[in-house]
Formats: sequence, C-alpha cells, structure tokens
Amino acid sequence: MTDILDRLPHLTIRQKVLAGVIVPVLIFSVAGVVSFNSLVRLEATLTLMETADDLSNTILEVRRYEKNYLLYGHAEDFEESRRYIAQARTSLHAMAADARDAKARRTMAALARVLDDYGARSGALLPEASANGDGAPEAVSAREELRQAGKDMVDLSLELKSAERERTLLLVAGLKRQLLVSGAFLAVSGVALALLLARKILRALGAITAAAAEIGRGGFKTLEAPRAHDETRDVVEAFNRMTRELERRQGQLIQEKKLSSLGVLTSGIAHQLNNPLNNISTSCQILIEEHRECDPEFSARMLGNIQQEVLRARDIVKGLLEFSRAKDFSLKPAHLDEVVAKAFRLVSSQAPSGIALTARVPAGLVLELDAARMQEVFINLLLNAIQAIETPPGSVTVSASVEPGGEAAEIVVEDTGAGIPEEDLGRVFDPFYTTKEVGKGTGLGLSIVFGIIEKHKGSIRAERAPGGGARFVIRLPLPAPQGASEGAA
Repeated sequence: MTDILDRLPHLTIRQKVLAGVIVPVLIFSVAGVVSFNSLVRLEATLTLMETADDLSNTILEVRRYEKNYLLYGHAEDFEESRRYIAQARTSLHAMAADARDAKARRTMAALARVLDDYGARSGALLPEASANGDGAPEAVSAREELRQAGKDMVDLSLELKSAERERTLLLVAGLKRQLLVSGAFLAVSGVALALLLARKILRALGAITAAAAEIGRGGFKTLEAPRAHDETRDVVEAFNRMTRELERRQGQLIQEKKLSSLGVLTSGIAHQLNNPLNNISTSCQILIEEHRECDPEFSARMLGNIQQEVLRARDIVKGLLEFSRAKDFSLKPAHLDEVVAKAFRLVSSQAPSGIALTARVPAGLVLELDAARMQEVFINLLLNAIQAIETPPGSVTVSASVEPGGEAAEIVVEDTGAGIPEEDLGRVFDPFYTTKEVGKGTGLGLSIVFGIIEKHKGSIRAERAPGGGARFVIRLPLPAPQGASEGAA
C-alpha cells in the first residue's frame, strides 16, 4: 500500500493519510456486510439444522411406534405413529418454506412423497383391517412395503440432517476465512499507514530535529527538500529559510560582538596609541628646536624613531580595522602564530598587571583559516580568561601542537582563574548562557566561538584545567598535503 501511495506524488500527506484510512475502512465495511450476510445465512441454516434434527427424531418415533404396533397390535401405538407422521409433515412444510438450497429442497420433496406414501400404507393397516387378516399374503406384503417406506423415510431425514450440518460447517468455515482475511487486511493497512507516517512524517521530523540540534550547537545546515510536493516539503523549505535567516542574523551578531569587543578594547588601544604618539611628538619637538644646529646623524636617528612609531601606530590601527571589518567567510592558508599574535596585541592592554599572556604556537603551523574570524575566537577566549582571573597574579596560555596522527592540530587556551563548574561544562556554548553578573555579559561570546569553529569543520570543548582554571581545547583539521590533493584532483 505504501508503494501505491508513493506513486501518487500529487497528493499531499493529509490526502494520502485520508486515503490510507478511508480505503481500508471501506473495504473492511464491505467485508463486514458480507460477514453479516454470512451470519444471517448461518442463523437460518442453524434453524433448519435444528428443525431437521427434530424431524429426524420425529421420524424415528414414527418407526418406533410402527414396530410396537406391528409386534403387539396395540391401537394406541398406531395412533401415536399417525400423530408423529402429522408432526413430521408439519416440520417438513416449515423447512420447505425456509429452505434456499436446491439440493435440500429436492430432498425435502422426496421426503414429503415418502411421508405421504408411508401415511397411505399405514392407513391400510388400521386395527380393524389387520385384525381380520394378519396372516394373509396381502397383509404381509403391505407390512414389508410399509417397513421399506419407513426405512426410506429415515434415510432421507438423515440425509437432510447431514446436508444441513454440512452447509452449516461450510458457512462457519467461510465466515472464519472472511474474518481472517479482513483482520489480515486491516493489520496490513495499519502497518502500511504506520510506514507511510514513518517515511513521510517521522523521517522529516527526525531530520528537522537533528538540524535544529545542530543549529543549537552553532552549525547552520540546510536540509535537502524531498521530491514529493507535500507538507513535508513545505516544512523543510520553511526550515531552510529559517536556517538561512538565522545564519544571516548570526553574522550580524558576530559583527555586533566585534563592535562590543572593540568597546572593551578601546581604552587599552588608546593607551597603546598614546605611547607612539608621545614619542613622535617628542622627536618632532626636538627636531623643530634644533633643526638648524642639529647633527645630520642625530636628525636621521630622530626621523627613524618617528618612522618606527608611525609604523607601530599603523599596525595597531590596521589590526583594529581588520578586526572590525565585516567579510564573507573564506578559508585560506594562514600561519596560526600570526593570528594568535594579532589577538594578543589587541588584548594585551586589557590584561592587568600580574597577568601574563603566553603564546606557545609553532612558527611553521599553517591551517586553512578565516583569519579574521579565528582572531575573533582568540580575542573572546582571551578576554574571558583575563576576566576569570579576579585576583592576580595569574596567567593565560595559548599553545598548539599537531596530533600524533597528523590529521588535525590541537589548540589549547588555558587560564589559572576560578574555572567552570562541572555542571556547567556542557552548557557554556549554549546561546545566551553566561556565568557573569547581570549587565556584564550577554552569553553570546562562546556561542559565536562555537559557530566559527564549526564553520572551520573543527570542534571545541570546555574542560577544567588541572590547576583549577578553565581550559578550552580546539581541534582544527590540517590541510591535505600537496601531493595528496593533486592525486585527488
């Protein structure tokens, strides 16, 4: 049935379910009507069988009183025999009125003739007639003919009784087959409908549930729309629209988070810019005051200092611009140590005295990265780590290494702060979940970090560091070797 329903792609799921329910109900109703008709026929047959049984017993009583009369010649036995003959005729007429089977009607007609013949022959043996000539040859012949008619009467009654019993058994067997076929069809219809629901609805719901869970973890994956133009396709398309809208809005959240991080970094950046500007200002004042009497070598050294401080300020501003600029996501080979160093430069001004920032990243480690977004990841993790160390001294360390199998790089961001409670380790990446005080955090930072890592086809997990602090372990795939990629191409 599921194959039949699947071949009707123009029907919606609602229509397929209605068809899957209505068609079995109609067929089962027809089977019920047929079974009811069989029950009515069975009831009539049972009535006929009961009447045939009574008729057979009545004819046996006729024969019993016949034998008693022929043996003892009692008139009351003769009268009882005649009364039972009349009763047998009445039962036979009642059966003939209700009989529907042609064979049974023929047997009843033959039995009626035999009854009439038996009644006529038994009338010839009236007590007055038999008293005058019991030993006459005519009387002996009449008695033999009466016995033969009685025997035929018993045989026909037993045949009729057996025929009605056979018809009853056939009707019962047919009714059992009908009920068995109807029950089997109903069971098959139920299983087919359940399979239809499982294939068309539950599978789509399962895919949507898995995709929703993936979205909850920060990954935005659209679903392949089914071929059938039904409700599941509409739901999947609506879900995909929602996924794309959520992905777009997450991009907006990332940009807003960047601006929020810029606000946090502003005071430190201003302090970082103040030093080179002061140095530039001092060097310029010296050159202005002594430009006529200044030694050329000294002037060149002052100009070199100015150039160096200008480049230093430019790097700071360039880092801010790169960090704040909205870009499309794209993976390119990038040196991990340079990405970490840029994040350190922007965050270093936020580290209070007594908190050491340490980077242990191999210089030659190259990964396929979106450098700006990975910089956002490290800035978020570093700021969280600095804020977690409430009472310096403390340290924040970023280390990286290649896994033994050579398939991925492991990056660890570890601090010596208060750490994450054990019951919160599985929830730190949930959107809007934060352990900070009200007004000091939105709970979006780690959720965005999780989404960025997922886009890099990596993974991140939170742990408690051996010393009690927080430890975030990032796993990113290494780029395929050049020879392997050329072979694949």
